[in-house]
Amino acid sequence: MHSFDQMGTATLLVVDDTPENLSLMSGLLKDNYQVRVAINGDRALSIAMSESPPDLILLDIMMPEMDGYEVCRRLKANPATRDIPIIFLTARSSIEDEQKGLEMGAVDYITKPINPPIVLARVAAQLSLKASTDFLREKNEFLNEKNDYLREKNAFLRDKNDFLEHEVVRRTQEVTAIQDVTILVMASLAETRDAETGNHIRRTQHYVRALAIRLKPHPRFEGFLSDHNIDMLFKSAPLHDIGKVGIPDRILLKPGRFTVEEFEIMKTHTTLGRDAIAQAEASLGTRVEFLTMAKDIALFHQEKWDGSGYPAGLRGDAIPVSARLMAIADVYDALISRRVYKEPIAHEQAVHIIANGRGTHFDPDMVDGFIQIQGEFHAIALRYADSEVDLERKASYIDCACNTAVTNPI
Repeated sequence: MHSFDQMGTATLLVVDDTPENLSLMSGLLKDNYQVRVAINGDRALSIAMSESPPDLILLDIMMPEMDGYEVCRRLKANPATRDIPIIFLTARSSIEDEQKGLEMGAVDYITKPINPPIVLARVAAQLSLKASTDFLREKNEFLNEKNDYLREKNAFLRDKNDFLEHEVVRRTQEVTAIQDVTILVMASLAETRDAETGNHIRRTQHYVRALAIRLKPHPRFEGFLSDHNIDMLFKSAPLHDIGKVGIPDRILLKPGRFTVEEFEIMKTHTTLGRDAIAQAEASLGTRVEFLTMAKDIALFHQEKWDGSGYPAGLRGDAIPVSARLMAIADVYDALISRRVYKEPIAHEQAVHIIANGRGTHFDPDMVDGFIQIQGEFHAIALRYADSEVDLERKASYIDCACNTAVTNPI
């Protein structure tokens, strides 16, 4: 039993110019197959190219006008019929004839007079082979279609992934930009009430990053000063004095020395800054990484290595690395910057003062790193130097604020 039983009885086409031979073959095959006959080559081609082509062709060679070889050649040249198996059925029995028929694409060669069992066996074998071939061909076509579908699907997914990656990058950049703007707005808010200018924020940002990069390979700091954390430091640094928004103008803008009571109020800018950032973070309902570092900087940047700083009197490594970096950056900038109430000191003198604070005010290893890149600090200071316009604007604000503070003391 061959596979054609699943789709119906196989159809055979017998081609011969002798009616007796057609009758003989039809009688032999009709019990097992549907049999169609053609008395010449033209008729055979017409049937083979119809909407219901045969599953196998038994083809005589010696026919007038168009012999079996020519019929075979045309069938094999046509994509619609080239896969129909052909068995030559002929009285020509030479080896050369058989070889020629097989070379033209025939699957078998049976000589007349026929042996019925042999014919039936060979026909069944070729039909079984054709069924297997058709199955494999259909399977390959299915697999090719599936592969085409998968390629299209993969292309779609790649396009979708590219789009999503682009969206992630775009939204990440958007969030980063919002964070940066928020930080600068908050920092600028503090700066407008302080004697410092906006350039102080930029300078200290760059000082902190430059010193962090220099200390990154140091065994004491390499665990913390990753590229990512250095970026977070750069983002967070502008918020170091955000707490000054809570200090009264009469103290914040006082040109002379503070009284003991005034200094105690001034010192609260550290805790006020930490609390303001913590409140902003709480309102978001989630922990924000760069704000965590900003809280440390705001709260602890006035601590000193020997424990004499404020607000907690921390000493040594108990002070966060971020706050220790900010301490050097903040003091250096305060020393070299011109203010409405003081003149700047020279870069070399500022370096000398910080070097003298090694092991008392500042982390000794950080001071060593600062001294190694002091030229870079100086370059940053020059790049973001305060202009005369900046200082005049700040002086005008301080005069106005101080007059208001005297008239309406808090």
